[in-house]
Amino acid sequence: MKKINWKILISSLLIVYLIAFLGSLFTSSSVNSSWYQEIKPEITPPNLVFPVVWNILFFLIALSLYFSWINAKTKKDKKRIILVYCANLILNLYWSILYFGLHNPILAFYEIILFWFSIIAMILITYKINKTASYLLVPYLLWVSFAIILNYMSAF
Repeated sequence: MKKINWKILISSLLIVYLIAFLGSLFTSSSVNSSWYQEIKPEITPPNLVFPVVWNILFFLIALSLYFSWINAKTKKDKKRIILVYCANLILNLYWSILYFGLHNPILAFYEIILFWFSIIAMILITYKINKTASYLLVPYLLWVSFAIILNYMSAF
């Protein structure tokens, strides 16, 4: 078993939770708004479920980033990790901006499809580097798949 690299672990957590915090700035003020209440699908879980689930998912994403990074053997692998995680986190944040910040669920729907594919890319790239890192992303993929359904129902 490898010794924990605290610098990389803390950096991974800070990067991922910074994006989570930025996304929450757009989300938290809108979830109780009349706009959202009018378009929210009936199958939407209670509001208190979302921060719990997202905090768990962001923790798993950070762990995945950590395991990927410490197990990357080449500079090429590290560049791929940076590219795919940055792309995903930007798409994650951008969805919150589109959906809750700009109140544009239609555009957010098309964006969340790209967001979903970025998770697939993360899983595929990390699988070659560290299987645990890849498996940690499966709940994220499943949750965003459910979010696609909710987004579709609220947009169309």
